[in-house]
Amino acid sequence: MNDSGARAVMPHVNEGLGRAMSPQRRPFWKRNAPKVPGRSVQASPVREQVKDQKPRKTLSFQDFEDNTSDAWDDAEDEIIALSEAKLSFESLLPASVDPVRPGSNNQASAPQRIEEFTGDTTVTVTRDFTSQSSTGPSVGPSMTGRQKGVGPGVGIRQSTPQAVAPQAPPPVHTQQPPSSSPTPEEPTELAINIPFHSDEAGESNVTQAGGRSNPPSRLSRQLGRAHSDDKSLSEREGAKLRKVNEHIAGPNTDLDALKKMVWSGVPREARPTVWKLLSNYLPANVERRSMMLERKREEYFRFVDQYYPSRTQELHVETWRQIHIDIPRTNPLIPLFQQKVIQEIYERVLFIWAIRHPASGYVQGINDLVTPFFVVFLSEYTDLDVITEDFDASQNLDPKALNSIEADCFWCLSKLLDGIQDNYTFAQPGIQLKVNALRELVKRIDAPLHAHLEAHMVEYLQFAFRWMNNLLMRELPLRCTIRLWDTYLAEPQGFSTFHLYVCAAFLIRWRKDLLREKDFQGLMLHLQNLPTIHWGDDEIGLILAEAYRLKYMFADAPNHLNQKKKT
Repeated sequence: MNDSGARAVMPHVNEGLGRAMSPQRRPFWKRNAPKVPGRSVQASPVREQVKDQKPRKTLSFQDFEDNTSDAWDDAEDEIIALSEAKLSFESLLPASVDPVRPGSNNQASAPQRIEEFTGDTTVTVTRDFTSQSSTGPSVGPSMTGRQKGVGPGVGIRQSTPQAVAPQAPPPVHTQQPPSSSPTPEEPTELAINIPFHSDEAGESNVTQAGGRSNPPSRLSRQLGRAHSDDKSLSEREGAKLRKVNEHIAGPNTDLDALKKMVWSGVPREARPTVWKLLSNYLPANVERRSMMLERKREEYFRFVDQYYPSRTQELHVETWRQIHIDIPRTNPLIPLFQQKVIQEIYERVLFIWAIRHPASGYVQGINDLVTPFFVVFLSEYTDLDVITEDFDASQNLDPKALNSIEADCFWCLSKLLDGIQDNYTFAQPGIQLKVNALRELVKRIDAPLHAHLEAHMVEYLQFAFRWMNNLLMRELPLRCTIRLWDTYLAEPQGFSTFHLYVCAAFLIRWRKDLLREKDFQGLMLHLQNLPTIHWGDDEIGLILAEAYRLKYMFADAPNHLNQKKKT
């Protein structure tokens, strides 16, 4: 819109236009550069005129705001001139109402300057000045405060209240108010186009008392986008859950296809069944699952009746004593695992497994490996997050459900330990081999970090032993461990082979922090207290992606972990 058109529509804003077009309001890249030696500066009539004017004393924040600009306000001069033009709101007010000065407590009726908005939604705000008092509902800060726009789309008009249909953003225009002031019975309406799109949930804006709607603030728009992202994420999870349920509900479940489907994570609702299938505890045939579960659970409790009374015999007293010591140390920060009924379940599961595997027996650390199975199988019977919420198992679960969870944990733990039992035999040779393999792998993929650890006499066995013995459960929150085990169960030899590459990726994740440490004590303190308390699925996903890349590069290279010196 040219200047003549603007003067035709708003003949009384010439003063505001002149102030908006003044040198102080010009974009910072259009202002004159500072004087430098050797450069001639021509006198500007506008500048001379500004110099001759007496400096106006700043009386209020409103005056300071009118005379202050920053880079965010710089746009095309025409738009600035129209958006910064100050209207005389006294002509909009009834004769019986005095305009409120800045600083008054009655902010609801204080005239505020209205900036540009963009968007395709028109919100009608009706203000009844006669019935509004200092204690009545007021227009929120998002309406009366100064808000910034990025383009045309503001329209101000005065009329009787009526429904306004959504329309496309009109060009920049301002209609001249009627010459006659409205009567006290005629409320004033301000229709403003705002950059906001209502969502399906109906939370488009905040509606105040009296039917007035406020445009959302910047924070509310950001929260709306976050809500939209969460909604999209939940839709993807829902689609994945339906796909997994359809796959495992078939007559015969294809386990290879299921592993590819859940490698990136198992939906919470399907996780108990998927873990049992991938642990070879449930058969692939749907018709045989119920019969198999019943038979295996009965078999476990026959073991309990047969072996558990012998825990006080001299032959097994040392095993029982060590189990009894370790149980209270299991997840001490989670109240669920300090309940007596839960600790008794752990005691039976660990003792029966130790009796049935005399080659290794019970080794400290195996108690941690029961926890992910227990939490996952418990989720079949409750919707509560037992990790973060108080859950009384003895009151919320019947004994039959607890017995089923206990038997399922025993059989799935047995399947897991069958693949890594050499980690827990005498002298734990499996762990020593894996720690040496980790050392050689890090030496190849990150030589500077390896040299830094070697220079400060840090042995891999000093920090990686616990990583191998507890499968990183002491380094990660329990929710992250469960997500990690989704991939371990879907990966061929996940707990024995893929875990090595996860540990390598986990160590490389902290390389910058480790390289900043300059002594043995600092390195060991950092490695034993890694800041993972706030980790979630995203961080675990990155570690798993890096581990898969390392496996893809090195797993098929026969000499990458056992290089031989040339003779």
